[in-house]
Amino acid sequence: MSDRHIKSYVLRQGRTTEAQRVALETLWPRFGIDWPVAEDALRAAYLQASPIVVEVGFGNGEALIAAASSDPNRNFLGIEVHGPGVGRALRAAAAAELRNLRLIRFDAIEVLHVFSAASLDEVRIYFPDPWPKARHHKRRIVRHDVVALIATQLRMGGRLHLATDWQPYAESMREVLGTEPRLRLVADRAERGAARIETHFERRGRNLGHAVTDLIFERCA
Repeated sequence: MSDRHIKSYVLRQGRTTEAQRVALETLWPRFGIDWPVAEDALRAAYLQASPIVVEVGFGNGEALIAAASSDPNRNFLGIEVHGPGVGRALRAAAAAELRNLRLIRFDAIEVLHVFSAASLDEVRIYFPDPWPKARHHKRRIVRHDVVALIATQLRMGGRLHLATDWQPYAESMREVLGTEPRLRLVADRAERGAARIETHFERRGRNLGHAVTDLIFERCA
């Protein structure tokens, strides 16, 4: 099996509320993009021709909705596989009347392969599954092949923003990114900063005593 087909997630049978189910049925045509899709069709799904920011594994969409609301001059693409989170994000997007947000419900690694070189403004991976057991490290999404793909698709000066509350994963991220010559580290901090909001998941981690690390890399070559 190639690295491309190693899943970085497990589909969990979380409870989908009635409101989320209705959102998946009624709001998907407004905000959703069905897979598979070509890059030109994906771009045509937006109402404005603007730079694209991709958030991989957006969870329930808190950070994604806040970012799209506060940054209307860029287009946002959220990728998530879990139905309840997608349903919640759809409801929030409709409530905020967002015009610059689209969602795809599929494997993020497969979706990223759709984009051409130097075509993305930013990629965000917030609190990915740390897969803490050594035998599962190959499932981590922040790995050499994925980082190389993202480096190719970021425009010059485009950014990759990572956040984790699992310190061994933060160390792994630094190690993996340190081998990618097209990306340079511009921020390594314990403070969240203005680039993203604090999410429910992050607050839960802090309450458990987990230190949060934000790493921001920029394409430089």
